[in-house]
Amino acid sequence: MPPSVPSSAMVGRDAELATMRGNFERVLEGAPTALLVEGEAGIGKSRLLREFSAVVHGRADVHVGWCLDLGASRTPFGPVTGILRSIVAKMGAESVREGLGAGAEALGMLLPELTPAERSQTSPDRLRDAIASLIEAAAERAPQVLVVEDLHWADESTLALLSFLLRALTRARILLVITCRSDDVRRGDAVSRFIGESTRARLLERISLDRLHPSAVRQLAEGIVGAPLSDAALDRIHQRAEGVPFFVEEIAGCSTGPIPGSLRDLLLARFDRLGDDAKRVVRVASGAERPLPHLLVMRLAGLPEARFDDAMREATRSGILVVVDDDYRFRHALLREAVHDDLLPGERARLHRSYAETLEERGQGAEGADAAALAYHWQLAQDDRRALAAAVVAMLDAKSRFAFASAARFGELALDLWVRVPDAEDVINLDRFELLRTLASVLRNAGDGERALAVVDAALAEVDPALIDAGMHARLLRDRAYYLMNLGRAGSIGLLQQSLGILDGAVDDDRLRASILNQLASRLMITGRLEEAIELATEAGERAVRAGSDDEASIAANVRGGARAHLGDLEAGHREYALALRLARGTNAEMRYRVNYSDLLGLLGRYRDAVHVAEDGLAPARAFGVERTTGALMTQNMAVPLLELGEVERVEGMLARELSQRTLRISHMYSTMTRVRVLSWRGRYDDAADLLREWLPSFEETGRVERQIWYDGVMMRVAVAEARADHADALAEIKAMLADEGPVFLHQRRLMLEGAWLIAERRAAGDDVRDAAEQVRAAWLAQSPQLLGDRWGIILESLLSPSIPALHEAVDLADGDDVPVTFRIITRLELGRLLVDTGARAEAAAVMAQARNEAERLGHVPLARVVGEFSAAAGLAVELATASGSRRSDDPLDTLTARELQVLELIAEGLSNRQIGDRLFISAKTVSVHVSAVLRKLEVGTRTEAAVVQQKRRLRADGQGAVIR
Repeated sequence: MPPSVPSSAMVGRDAELATMRGNFERVLEGAPTALLVEGEAGIGKSRLLREFSAVVHGRADVHVGWCLDLGASRTPFGPVTGILRSIVAKMGAESVREGLGAGAEALGMLLPELTPAERSQTSPDRLRDAIASLIEAAAERAPQVLVVEDLHWADESTLALLSFLLRALTRARILLVITCRSDDVRRGDAVSRFIGESTRARLLERISLDRLHPSAVRQLAEGIVGAPLSDAALDRIHQRAEGVPFFVEEIAGCSTGPIPGSLRDLLLARFDRLGDDAKRVVRVASGAERPLPHLLVMRLAGLPEARFDDAMREATRSGILVVVDDDYRFRHALLREAVHDDLLPGERARLHRSYAETLEERGQGAEGADAAALAYHWQLAQDDRRALAAAVVAMLDAKSRFAFASAARFGELALDLWVRVPDAEDVINLDRFELLRTLASVLRNAGDGERALAVVDAALAEVDPALIDAGMHARLLRDRAYYLMNLGRAGSIGLLQQSLGILDGAVDDDRLRASILNQLASRLMITGRLEEAIELATEAGERAVRAGSDDEASIAANVRGGARAHLGDLEAGHREYALALRLARGTNAEMRYRVNYSDLLGLLGRYRDAVHVAEDGLAPARAFGVERTTGALMTQNMAVPLLELGEVERVEGMLARELSQRTLRISHMYSTMTRVRVLSWRGRYDDAADLLREWLPSFEETGRVERQIWYDGVMMRVAVAEARADHADALAEIKAMLADEGPVFLHQRRLMLEGAWLIAERRAAGDDVRDAAEQVRAAWLAQSPQLLGDRWGIILESLLSPSIPALHEAVDLADGDDVPVTFRIITRLELGRLLVDTGARAEAAAVMAQARNEAERLGHVPLARVVGEFSAAAGLAVELATASGSRRSDDPLDTLTARELQVLELIAEGLSNRQIGDRLFISAKTVSVHVSAVLRKLEVGTRTEAAVVQQKRRLRADGQGAVIR
């Protein structure tokens, strides 16, 4: 047998290697590319990478990071840290600090040796941007090949970062290569979702390695044996190896003797031929989940230096261990797994104890060691006490780095270990209830509302009311109410009332009571018990003042503002929200203001203001790692007004991003309503109807405790009916809503406006709609006087009682930002009908041409269909009217599309392509296309010149601030 199997030539992978080389050549031209090399264990993924690395040697910097096999204890950002360290070593730490400036501080979260960092000094956004900036800076010096090995062992923080980098790195000489063991990826898990979403978005090209053809098996086996093989010997190898290169190599090594009977025996055959010292060092190495430095292996092996060198030389010559960058590692993970599994239980426990003790010593204590690896080793060492302590440290470490999914796994490990450690509370300096509350909060921020509820339920199941601290008991009940709310389930109000009852006479804590009162008031408001909500929020505000808590006072004002607005007192509602913003000191209070106030502004039709308020809250939501929770709500509060403004492509991008991350059930319900509307807008009736059927039971359940969700259910049913052109059914939904005896919310306004259009459609079809028109009109006029007399009311009345003058006015009003953009089409459609009836066909043709052009620009399929059907039936010369009605403008800004105008606005703000992409929820590559178009149409050469053009435009325009600050 040759001294080292990997020295044999690679066979059967010429096509795959050529694909990788072709992608590398494109990278050299500045087109970043990402490849996924996938296949079953032993198929040759790492071997292909070694061959490719040899090809690009001297032409690019190659940096490798490994996802480590730590079971459930996966290290946050595991492979990324190794890649970043390699880049910093190549560039020099001082050069990195100078090049990144303040960004180097964020990198300190992963590379403390570069610059120590505190969690409060950075954020997920800053960390991601700093990583991307470092990679781009390295790519300016030399092409970069970034290799992530063993994606199947990746944690969710790594997957999220890779997803970001795939979208952010758009104009640099970067090739990202990821390997993945496909047989270890389970359908529906985080890795599977990442691969599927990245492939669908065309961000990742997949290279699947198949099993070798018999001729390739012969070539590989004969290269290993060094002589021709008989057909019988080849059949024996092919039958057992089944075309898997690694198994071919192992069996070929046994070709002159009996082939082991099992896969395990096959993998250990090479190991069994080693001497005792070599076996010892291989067993020691099998306990490590990462490459090992020489001194560490020698220390753990406990052999004299000369014997150790001889043993290691034998292990590497045998082809079991290899030397990579002066570290030792197994030639293949399957070998490590086989050797490790062959250890006796006592041997395994002692080995991992040695690793854990060495990690602590090298880190100068448990706090300084690799928290994830320490938890893994102490657990396998069967030292429950120290494994518990390490798991809690790892949970808090992952939480501090915004890796909530990883933190949750460590927290659950700590819970499993708790029952086996009698003095657990002393070991971790934390009582069980606090551990459970922390874990539940982490699970919620990871987007797992069901598990968060299960954890707090576990805590409550252990409560002895006679022994537990009353304040803790009240907090647990409050938490359970919160998690039920996140899942859209009933029961929150009773729990909060019970929590307040526990505090009575037992706990003198105004701040805690204010917090629970605020949450109860918020739940009452959402169910429609508005007067009660105001009363409780007022008490909460008074207690917050006594406790000196501006944040709780802000939340109280927030709740009162929403309740007063839904009661029709808009002036008082705006004042309360202004007070809430002034009082907000912490992130939670400010986030709640932005979520609720942006929602109110959207309901009132102040769409641009709603977007600005929500958008200003997204950055801090990401900064504090709550993008999946509070951030998801703010994203939805942007999506709805953006859809009403006609920016459907931007909304589709936001919905796609929301689908790529786990969000709470209630947040997903809010976005589902928008998704159904978008599908209906695009004319995808079947998809919209399927989604409605899937989610309608949930909306009906939650709608009983959240009035907004009830209205969202109505909106979805109306949208789907409109998509299938069933205007009668859609109108029936509106009438049923108006007849419902439940609380009336501001959400009804938008649906009444839609109802006016549906009445116009049924009138055009010959129906008697007088009763329906009167029902809608009466409901509209029943609103608070503060809600009457606006442009929505004028448009609504023009559709209920149409006349040419009224519809001319409605058309003008519909062209403003504060009216759903679909009414630009609807009002023109109804005006065109009246004009045809009166014989003004030329004007009708021009009006319908405008309606058709607007429907096509918006991509609104149902309205485009209605406009087209009427125009055809009326015999209007739409094409001629379009041509004769077109106008030319000498202003180059008039040549820009709506999206290009948005890009120009953000260029003027000084944003980079990546920042513009984040703001508009599109890729940086798409932004670069828009920027090029803007520069070409404005006939300018630089972004600065374009910004000057935009500034002149602003000076010409009349500006009016509408947001209360």
